[in-house]
Amino acid sequence: MSQVVESLLQLLRLEEIGELKFRGKSQDLGYPKVFGGQVIGQALSSAAGTVNEERAPHSLHAYFLRPGDAAHAIDYEVEKIRDGKSFSVRRVIAKQFDRPILAMTISFHVDEGENLDHHEAMPNVPGPDMLEPELKLIRKHSEEIPNKVRELFTSDRPIEYRIVEAQNPFRPKPGIAKRHMWIKAVSELPDEPNVHKSMLAYTSDYGFLETALMPHGISIMDRHLDIASLDHSIWFHRPFRLDDWLLYVADSPSSRGSRGFVRGNIFNKEGQLVASTAQEGLIRYHG
Repeated sequence: MSQVVESLLQLLRLEEIGELKFRGKSQDLGYPKVFGGQVIGQALSSAAGTVNEERAPHSLHAYFLRPGDAAHAIDYEVEKIRDGKSFSVRRVIAKQFDRPILAMTISFHVDEGENLDHHEAMPNVPGPDMLEPELKLIRKHSEEIPNKVRELFTSDRPIEYRIVEAQNPFRPKPGIAKRHMWIKAVSELPDEPNVHKSMLAYTSDYGFLETALMPHGISIMDRHLDIASLDHSIWFHRPFRLDDWLLYVADSPSSRGSRGFVRGNIFNKEGQLVASTAQEGLIRYHG
């Protein structure tokens, strides 16, 4: 297993510090705030540890309340809302300096098999073998990255991203508000379904809100832009592995009043819809 994947797995494995209380380390990715996907993934991991193993997370709904500080750990307090015959619900509050930075509700469900089964078809796009890794493109334009974060932005990553609509991420051209992105862990992961779900929760926030910037040709690095996730939701539909290619299809049907709305579908290579996402975020431009 690669060192960057092992580091991410350790990031999502929390320390138990009390009854229904957990602590997770923070990851510096070169941004002034903690990456939202980290907090979602850790919150999901903390809740999963309080539910019987036969119950898997099927949906989560999170609100970002304050920016997190990447230089400090995050504490997670889990509340057992309900344990029914087939569903369990947990509420998680993430805190730094005794102040909440995220509130999330997660529902868990016993696997009831296929039952009534249908799903949207996967779009026909080039496969990952026909595309370059996004990291290669970022390194190609590394001179446009500020010196103080260049090494972080161009370092190896635990998740590989290959974007169909790839272009210079620092000088994007206006286009339609839709993105197709292949995602996969760079090495094999443990055979633990909740590990794959926590890692997908982490990954699902990457580049997601940027979809709302695509019609405007604005880079996430633009100094005139304030951008932050406000909420994030995930629905897990079918089993999957993140150490095999998944296609993340994102679009932004609306942006107004400094808020952008994005939604996503995630498919496996066989074309099955395995998860769906939605998010609203702040995209305030001062140019």
